[in-house]
Amino acid sequence: MEIKINDRRKIFAVQEEFNTMFPYLRLDFFPRSVKNSGTTQKPLINGRKTLGECSSVQKRGMMTITPEMTVSDLEKSFNNIYGLEVVVQRKSGKVWLEVTVSESWTLEEQNRQGESLSKIAV
Repeated sequence: MEIKINDRRKIFAVQEEFNTMFPYLRLDFFPRSVKNSGTTQKPLINGRKTLGECSSVQKRGMMTITPEMTVSDLEKSFNNIYGLEVVVQRKSGKVWLEVTVSESWTLEEQNRQGESLSKIAV
């Protein structure tokens, strides 16, 4: 199971496919400067735009998201390939929390943890 990403993919489509693969995780897109400023407000990038339209770098390419990929690697890939900041959030009960301390965990591990935390909080 993997998600193929290219310049022509719409952001909302990437988010939907990501959420289907990892139902207890959420992927939000920000312009590069927003996340670096420490702000994690509403996603500032219009989900109807393509990754290529939002890219802040000249080089563009393809990437693949797999369950074995770490949060840190996912963030670096989007930054390096598209010049975009992504924030992975994990469900904890009824709230979504930004993954920070456990960025070295795989997406699969994060999703399992989100599932466990959501069941406990019910």
